[in-house]
Amino acid sequence: MKKFLKVIIPILIVIAVGAYAINWAFFDIQRIDGQELLHEVVSPDGKYTVSAYLNNGGATTDYAVLCSVKNNDTDKEKNIYWNYHCTEAVIEWNNEDTVTINGIKLNVTTDTYDYRND
Repeated sequence: MKKFLKVIIPILIVIAVGAYAINWAFFDIQRIDGQELLHEVVSPDGKYTVSAYLNNGGATTDYAVLCSVKNNDTDKEKNIYWNYHCTEAVIEWNNEDTVTINGIKLNVTTDTYDYRND
């Protein structure tokens, strides 16, 4: 049994690390940086700022829009919106913590939108 565990545990660790690396490299929008700032919109209470960026993937890909939200109290920032074949961001605040970006309604504290998951 000990020999079995000595073999299985390292294999499981390698699989877990590999799965995390694949998720980070291909599916995590938090690693994407914005390129060209389109505009910023502040929430009604001034607590959050949503920044929209136009990203150019190069000659063989289309434009994409990335939106990030910044908590103005803590300066923490996270990406909440990533859409491909898109060149503009229409941002409207619904209330203090809910925003609509190009028709997608998001709670800035809990939600994210990634076109690859839709």
